[in-house]
Amino acid sequence: MTTPSNLEAVTTASDLRHFELQPDNPQRLASLCGLANDNLRQIEDRLDIRVNNRGNRFELAGDGGSVAAAEDIIKRLYRETKGGKDLLPDTVNLYLQQSEVETFSELDGSQLHEHKLYVLHTPKSVVKPRGPNQRAYVHSVLTHDINFGVGPAGTGKTFLAVACAVHALQKDQVKRIILVRPAVEAGEKLGFLPGDLSQKVDPYLRPLYDALYEMLGLEKVDRLIERNVIEVAPLAYMRGRTLSNAFIILDESQNTTKEQMKMFLTRIGFGSTAVINGDPTQVDLPRGNQSGLAHALKVLEDVNDISVTQFGSKDIVRHPLVQRIVDAYDAHGDD
Repeated sequence: MTTPSNLEAVTTASDLRHFELQPDNPQRLASLCGLANDNLRQIEDRLDIRVNNRGNRFELAGDGGSVAAAEDIIKRLYRETKGGKDLLPDTVNLYLQQSEVETFSELDGSQLHEHKLYVLHTPKSVVKPRGPNQRAYVHSVLTHDINFGVGPAGTGKTFLAVACAVHALQKDQVKRIILVRPAVEAGEKLGFLPGDLSQKVDPYLRPLYDALYEMLGLEKVDRLIERNVIEVAPLAYMRGRTLSNAFIILDESQNTTKEQMKMFLTRIGFGSTAVINGDPTQVDLPRGNQSGLAHALKVLEDVNDISVTQFGSKDIVRHPLVQRIVDAYDAHGDD
């Protein structure tokens, strides 16, 4: 880490901030700093600041907005170590997402408190939305019957939708969770895949299953599927049904046709919440077929009480390189 003498040299044209972390707990501080101070170095590199600490006393130097964001992030990361929890590098990376840093830099204390309200408690985990778009998305899903989540992979759309579904099921706000996905990947047709209906559809719904297992556990998910509390279905099998008192998630909706999207949206009954997620840049439909997602966003633009959350590359919560890869492809266009 930067020594005090070096820190003074780099702060001549920078803001300097001092603070202490309480309680002064050496074990928690060691977890916060990481092995060989790797966690603090990650904060330095991502925010372009300098961090110096002696025990629980910290000194930050750099641009004013970045320094303010770093202080908030360090304090929140320290709270994550409560109870002897180890602070994983992945957790540090999540707090350093561009969208999260922008939130800390731009919002005042009262606004930050307001944005922390949406925490979803599930039997196996606590899900905290990151950044303003994820928080707005969760807020919309909890307060609207029909919701669109639009943006690149890795922005948390599917995971947060499943968390909201589990949250609603646990509170008896819905009776069932229904997972739907169009099966058009790589040009394959359901009829050509081996096995029964569940086995045909399972590979397409793996991200939804993984999220359910993380929040409910493998055995409980299997029991709920057996009791038809959690239902897995290809989009084509939704025709003719009315889905009441259910939480319905349509994933990969960019691969629906216009007709399929209209059919799905008109299946929704009383007491139900629908979440439609998709990435308009990853359409696998045959050439010449317009995406049902893109069409629906235009058709429903002026319909009240339908929420649309637009995610961008800065909302990606995977490896930092994924965000740069998405930006590079966007800049390159279709050439």
